[in-house]
Amino acid sequence: MEYKRSELGGNIGFTSIIDEKFKTCSVYVRFATRLAPAEAAANSLGIGALSASNSKLRSVAELNERLSSLYGSALGTFTRKRGDIQILGLSASWICSRYSLDGEDIEGEMLDLVRDCLFSPNAQNGEFDATPFRITKNDLLDRIDAEMNNKRSYALERAAESAFAGEPAEFSCYGTRESAEAVTAAEAYAAYQRLLSTAQVEIYYVAPEPNNSAAEMFRREFAAIERHPQECTFRAVSPAKSEPVTVTEEMDVLQCKTVLTFKSDSDDIYALRVMSAVLGETPVSKLFLNVREKLSLCYYCACRYISSKNTLTIDSGVEKANIEAAEQEMLRQLDEIKNGNVTDDELESALLSMENALAAVGDTPSSYSSWYFERFCDGSNVDPQQQAALYREVTRERVIAAARSLTLDTRYYMLCREDNA
Repeated sequence: MEYKRSELGGNIGFTSIIDEKFKTCSVYVRFATRLAPAEAAANSLGIGALSASNSKLRSVAELNERLSSLYGSALGTFTRKRGDIQILGLSASWICSRYSLDGEDIEGEMLDLVRDCLFSPNAQNGEFDATPFRITKNDLLDRIDAEMNNKRSYALERAAESAFAGEPAEFSCYGTRESAEAVTAAEAYAAYQRLLSTAQVEIYYVAPEPNNSAAEMFRREFAAIERHPQECTFRAVSPAKSEPVTVTEEMDVLQCKTVLTFKSDSDDIYALRVMSAVLGETPVSKLFLNVREKLSLCYYCACRYISSKNTLTIDSGVEKANIEAAEQEMLRQLDEIKNGNVTDDELESALLSMENALAAVGDTPSSYSSWYFERFCDGSNVDPQQQAALYREVTRERVIAAARSLTLDTRYYMLCREDNA
């Protein structure tokens, strides 16, 4: 594998990842901007409209027909949150031209299509075309509704609202349903133009062999845009509250959800990640083996370390009658680590699980793109093998210190209504 990152302009990075095992080419264009509740929905709709049509293919049907004719090439957009930052982007993938039946230049055609979607969208008089935009808005509203219907994701989002109150990470990357419904085609287009001008842009090209035409296309198109890029802070540590806050709400659910949010003042992110794996990220972790398997106090119980906010969450699905006992056992298992009760087997199992996950990076083009974008956000440039070595350097003492750095910040409880209990 060959990795190379270069600058195309102010706050515009282009990363080329060449791995000859692939039979396809992919490009991922990410726009990073500070998450703001007043702009989140408009930004998401502005990006989303890019994969519905462009100035040459002016309907969803025309665009999909063109993609199908290019051997089933794919084009899509995405929105997500990384700490205080909203990440929005467009991705495209296609079969390498060498595998076309009649010598078609699939790569050239797809790069042209990506260019048209990004830099010549289907807009007139300062607004996106009405019909494709309406489809884009309906898709976003469906996504917001789906997040609400996924109770585990909803519980984590509600816990974040309280844990990060007053910080950008408090808000959804999609905005609220009400704000999304209110965004007009003109406001979404203005939001996209603002992103072109101000966002940090990171482009990833993953292919089996180099092709300078992709980088040159992006360099040329962005050179024509007046840029006033704003710096993004990809890691903003969230301070712990002086006393834990408890948020409770009743919903029409059969299974209650709980989320415990802890904040750390440690900068040893590798030890925090290993500690999180020991505590609750694997089938042999302390939470899984004790809270779920041994004591049968919950349906699931897992934790996750969020490096962008230096925060750890433990979330579970649990019967209402078992909430208190389950929480006490979760806290007791964390105390076990704090008190030094981490065995060699537990540490080795956590490391093996993490190494197994790292070994999968590079199996797909998207895994390469995600990996190196995350490393860019972390401010490091390590490959998966180097990161595995850094995990191996984490000692039991560092794991214990990482656990001791955690302070309980927020409890969130989603309770079933009495008539559902």
